[in-house]
Parts: sequence; structure tokens; C-alpha cells
Amino acid sequence: MTIPAQNNDAERPESDYSRPTKRDPRGMRTGYTTGTTAAAAAKAAVILMLSGKPPDEVSVPLPGGTGRATLQVHQSWPMEPAEGVRCSAIKDGGDDPDVTHGAEIIVGVWRLPDGNKGLQITGGPGVGTVTRPGTGIEVGQPAVTRVPRRMMADAVAEGLVECGWPADTGVRARVSVPNGEEIAKQTTNARLGVLNGISILGSTGVVQPFSTAAWRASVHLAIDVAAANDLDHLVLSTGTRSEEYTRQLLDLPDMAYVEAGIFSGPSMKRCVNKGIKRVAHVGMVGKFSKMAMGYFVTHVAGNQVDTVFLAGLAGQCGASAELQAEMADAASGRHFQELAQEHDVMGVFPLMCEMVCSEAQKYLGDGGDAIIVDALCFDFEGNLLGSASTSPDGIPMRSPSTVVVDGQG
Repeated sequence: MTIPAQNNDAERPESDYSRPTKRDPRGMRTGYTTGTTAAAAAKAAVILMLSGKPPDEVSVPLPGGTGRATLQVHQSWPMEPAEGVRCSAIKDGGDDPDVTHGAEIIVGVWRLPDGNKGLQITGGPGVGTVTRPGTGIEVGQPAVTRVPRRMMADAVAEGLVECGWPADTGVRARVSVPNGEEIAKQTTNARLGVLNGISILGSTGVVQPFSTAAWRASVHLAIDVAAANDLDHLVLSTGTRSEEYTRQLLDLPDMAYVEAGIFSGPSMKRCVNKGIKRVAHVGMVGKFSKMAMGYFVTHVAGNQVDTVFLAGLAGQCGASAELQAEMADAASGRHFQELAQEHDVMGVFPLMCEMVCSEAQKYLGDGGDAIIVDALCFDFEGNLLGSASTSPDGIPMRSPSTVVVDGQG
């Protein structure tokens, strides 16, 4: 039977790729992971292969018995020797700004010869290949993580049963993502050794908008991969710019740079647990002021920088009472920085870095002696304002002449 390629979603608005639409307590729309999307496409393809009819939508189980997801089938294609019977679904990330939102996940399926049982998963164009240990996937395999693999197996088994076949019938599924290589350039995949495409991910099947749990998990994965590849010196940055500035000073491979964001403390503990010997906290005045106060999950300290605290540090570095009062009333960390620079109270920045190192060791407790902690604080133009280290030998800089010591560059 010849079935033309179909677009079952030609008139459907983007927000209806999956249904029913749900919202979290903040009123933000949740979505589904690439793993759920691949599972839906796989089930649809099995149904098409066995029944000859492409479904308009499919329902697949979410991990751990937490419910089900219903996704629209975007396109379907007849059997082609190299591609199989294929169906696709669109990744709908809800209100989360993930770069894979809107990506088309295509799964082609074939029946395996008699005697083969269960699901075999292969990767097609746009799905990354694992080239380094530490991701939890065997080197050389497609970057489809453990939970999505299980979701795809469960969804395929359901499709088989619905079509009157045994649930353990041998099936091969090939996952591909049009434009996946380009999408992957906006992720950290290459740094983790996942090349030529995106990863099929998701531990719960559901995307929570702006999920801090997902962010933290991605940071831990980056540390795990670095440790598995025998790196012992990592950079934990509070953001993209501070990471870029640090690359000019430290001679480290790409994999050593981890954007920890607000999770400086948990990231540091993960480094200790994985046997990393040295970490460098890098950032700007706002986040560093919180870390200097002992806040290593920095959003816990609230959104506002404590300028009264910073003014007190400036007082230790020679700021007059009048200047301290002006600093205490500063509108932001950047405003405080500008006042310190204007009045040549530059020693406050190395002092802040020393406090970050000291508070980091307190935060780690007994683990504080197992790791060297460095701190580098930058301004918004990339100039190094101050640095400190728990090592008596200081920080191994690529360009020592750029280090600021007591305010002198």
C-alpha cells in the first residue's frame, strides 16, 4: 500500500502540537520533552507499519506511572528501504525557552527478523553520537538517554498490542531530527562529546518552564563528563560573559567550562564528589557579593544585591564614611562597582574574591580541604577586577600580567 507523505498539522497553531495544554501554578504552559516526542512518533510509526493507516494523534505513557501524554502526528511516510515507515511529531516545550522547541522528531521503524525481541534504537541525521564517556550512554551510540529509551520501548509495545501483535515483537527504530546539527550548535552537546546533532532527553517526560531542576541536572552532567574524561580543573561560571572572559586567562579545554549559574555551591560539591582537584568561581560583582556572604545557591539571597554589605567591605579598603553611605544606597552591584572604580577603592574586589574562597571552604565543610578554590571577578567589559585562591601558588593564569593586585592592573 502506498501512503503519501502527510502533514496532519498544516493549519494547527504551534501551541497545539501536544494536548491537553496544562499550566503550572505560575500560569505558564508546560510542554513535553524530546523523549516524549520521540516516543509518540515511534508509536505512530508502528501503528502505520502494521495497520497501513497513519493515526492523527497518539497517547503515550509518561515515566513512573505519572500519567499520559497525547501528541499530534505531524507527518507520515510510507515504507522506504533506508528510512522505514516513518512518522513525526513536533517538540512542544510549552513556555520553556529551550532551543529544541518546534523541532520535528522523526522515527522510522522496521520489523526485525523472527527471534529478535524488543526495541532496538539507532540514530539518524540530526541526532548526536556519543564520543566520550560520562553521559551514561555507551560511546558510539546515539544520544538517546535512558528514560527516553524506556519511554520509546513502552510506547512501541503499546502500538504493537493495539494492532494485535505481541508486545515484545522485535522492532528497530531510527530517530532523526531535521536541522538537528544546527540546533545542537546552540547547546553544550559538543563540549560534552555529543557530536552532529541534538540529544533525545527528559527524565519526567514533561517540560516545566524555566525548570531549575533541569538546569541543575545539566550542570551536574557537565561535571560528570569532565570527570569521566580525567579533567581535574574546572571553571564554574555564573554566566556566559564571565566564562568568555575567563577563557582569555586560563588555558583549559572547552569541557572544563561549566555554566553553573545560580548553582555554584551544588556544583562545587559535585566536583568534590567526582574527584575534581580545582575549581574556579568566575563572575561579576552582583553574584560574587552574594557568594562572599556565603550564599552558594545565589537566588536564595533574593534578587537584590546587599549594597550595605559591599559598602562595609569598601570601608575596610579605605572608603570614607561619606562614600560608604553613597555605596550603601547604590542601585545595583554594577553601580557599586562604578563608585569603587571612580573613587579608586579597587582593593574591595580582591577582598571580595578572598571571601568567596573562604566561604566556599566553609560551605564544603570537611570536603573543603579536598579541592583548591579560585575566584575571579570581572567587570562588564571583561577586565579582571580581582582574584584570589586557596592555593599559596595562586591561580595558573595564561596571562599573569592581567591580574589585578590591590587594585593595580
